[in-house]
Amino acid sequence: MKQSSTSTQTETIADADGAAPAEQVLAAEQDERRRIALFLHDGPVQSLSGVALMLDASLDLIRRGEQEQAREILDRALGRTRATVGELRELSFNLEPVALRDHGFAAAVDALAQSRGREQRIEVTLDVALIDSLGEQTQAALYQIVREALEEAIRRGPPSRFEVAATADVPGTLRLVIQDDAPTERRRRALEVMGERARTLGANLTLEHEVGGTTMILELRGQPTGDD
Repeated sequence: MKQSSTSTQTETIADADGAAPAEQVLAAEQDERRRIALFLHDGPVQSLSGVALMLDASLDLIRRGEQEQAREILDRALGRTRATVGELRELSFNLEPVALRDHGFAAAVDALAQSRGREQRIEVTLDVALIDSLGEQTQAALYQIVREALEEAIRRGPPSRFEVAATADVPGTLRLVIQDDAPTERRRRALEVMGERARTLGANLTLEHEVGGTTMILELRGQPTGDD
């Protein structure tokens, strides 16, 4: 991504040199559980409750011989059920996509980028093959950081470009750079969640603000080469 010629403001989100209090890590995990619980309650649970009511109404209409009205309600119930299945499939994919488990980090991030990039008309560039050599838990944590960075950029923009590149120019250190050209205002809580994920890896995470977008830089020292 082309860098702006204007001054850059750098913000440290996570510093591996300082130990993260266990309470902060637990708080981030609790926030994630709360977010999922609210999503399930306000989305799929409410939707399926509505489907149940529609099925009850259809059965009543069938008993009364009003087949056409029953068929119309069943059609609506079927449509809502399919939409709910889609929501649950998306939630499952975001938590831990099958591609990450079966094919590795690069394939999972590419699937995410293709899906969200196509929906939001974002030009996505990826160079993350190095991360496939890391342990499974590290890949999962880095995947969530990339996913959250993309979703947060979409909330701010959406951006026209989103780039992720992993390098290992310094021996024993992985450098993951995430760039976007969305407006620079960010939600503090979203940054804190990504910072906590970085700290659980023992990584440094910094954010550079520019007029033309932002750059997130994660540095992971002593990168593992097998399972964590």
